[in-house]
Amino acid sequence: MADRILVHRIAVFARHGVLPEEERLGQRFYISLDCRLDLSEAGRRDDVTATVSYADLAAIAVEIATNRRFALIEALAEAIAAACLAQFPRIARIGVRIDKPSAPIPVVLDYAAIEIERERGA
Repeated sequence: MADRILVHRIAVFARHGVLPEEERLGQRFYISLDCRLDLSEAGRRDDVTATVSYADLAAIAVEIATNRRFALIEALAEAIAAACLAQFPRIARIGVRIDKPSAPIPVVLDYAAIEIERERGA
């Protein structure tokens, strides 16, 4: 599927991480979504009901990231992907990227990140 809805770098403050300090202090995370679905009907009809609202996608990501706690950002990504696939049957495949710019590792880096891709029915 070539059509995509992209929601790029949603910033959230959350308390994910393995270390106790990460839970106590919290940090910023960036969440990006790459949804694959057929957008041709929405484009032809100019009808929002024939697509998936990027505002709704962002709201799901923010709700999960800020109201739940995960030791691993991999688990955060899995929860977001599963929720989006469950709520929006039009989405055939979703990619979720979590950037963790303040990862507590003893090197100078821009960020640590993970990306997952999940497909409906896979």
